[in-house]
Amino acid sequence: MHNFKYYTPTKVVFGKGTEKQVAELIKEFGGKKVLIHYGGGSVIRSGLLQTVTDILDDAGISYILLGGAVPNPRLGLVYEGIDLCKKEGIDFILAVGGGSAIDSAKAIGYGVANEGDVWDFYDYKREATGCLPLGVILTLSATGSEMSDSSVITKEEGLVKRGYSSDFSRPKFAIMNPELTMTLPDYQTACGCTDIMMHTMERYFTQGANMEITDAIAEGLLRTVMNNAKILVKDPKNYEARAEVMWAGSLAHNDLTGCGNDGGDWMAHKLEHELGGLFDVAHGAGLAAVWGSWARYVYLNCLPRFKKFALNVMNVENSGSDEEIALKGIEAMEDFYREIHMPTNLRELGVDATDEQLVEMAHKCAVGVGGAMGSAKLLDEQDMLAIFRACR
Repeated sequence: MHNFKYYTPTKVVFGKGTEKQVAELIKEFGGKKVLIHYGGGSVIRSGLLQTVTDILDDAGISYILLGGAVPNPRLGLVYEGIDLCKKEGIDFILAVGGGSAIDSAKAIGYGVANEGDVWDFYDYKREATGCLPLGVILTLSATGSEMSDSSVITKEEGLVKRGYSSDFSRPKFAIMNPELTMTLPDYQTACGCTDIMMHTMERYFTQGANMEITDAIAEGLLRTVMNNAKILVKDPKNYEARAEVMWAGSLAHNDLTGCGNDGGDWMAHKLEHELGGLFDVAHGAGLAAVWGSWARYVYLNCLPRFKKFALNVMNVENSGSDEEIALKGIEAMEDFYREIHMPTNLRELGVDATDEQLVEMAHKCAVGVGGAMGSAKLLDEQDMLAIFRACR
């Protein structure tokens, strides 16, 4: 077991109608003038944005609106938000939406609280010393950004997608009403379930020391998401399934499922970042498309973990060699992806990448991770290229 720090300061308010508590929560954490940051038209069409603004009006809380957050949130909108916050004297950000709005809000918060170019943090040139406080009304179970320290932003110039993590950006509160996710398209729901599981699997496939209790939590979370993802394919309005997935999304990325290990592998995420940056694909779908090829490339170097995953998560029969069991576990996971209509390669994702583009993505990925990265297996640029080629 490795030493670890577990820090989860976010106040969670979970259940039906909890969005009605937004004004009192903003006041609890000192907000007086709020930037409401959201994405496209869904929060408008559903009436959620109007509900929120009515509540803030009744509570006498001033606010400014900034929409436009998109999947793979853009640096340009972050700059716009920073300028708006400084001009209007904003002291609190409320993100209404999924991971894109939340990640964008975190980046805006960094930009307001720190001098210089906010991209410096995502480009690993310096560390943030603060972040404007923010809260969340979650409408998509996926990224876990509502309780995590992480934020991922895409820079339009060069199509570079990078993540930055700091405890300063952990939301003060997260309002989580599973009913707010019921209008999502089936594809987005499945992408979200895939992302939730991947956050746990990134922490699961590691070398050396692990904790039995952490493994049990991780394995239980994975089984729970799989079971409820299958329910939601057939019954998208199932509240209990929505609730299980929503809470799993937070637990998967608030560091609980990584306590005591070496910090996780994270190479599937890094590979997908380049895929998302260049082709603007949905993050969860991109993860599903690269995972099988990554797993087959590294499993021999992390065989005990892949065998344990096959037996405890995928319910593979315990017969044959360790290698055979591990491969059956990988195949079973890909079968699950297909069952919830997720891709298992670039072709199924709808990406027809040239070899030149694969080389470009591998190079950007290597630069982004500082040359080499990975716990299950340390991967360099040539390894990354081999995985990209294998998942075509």
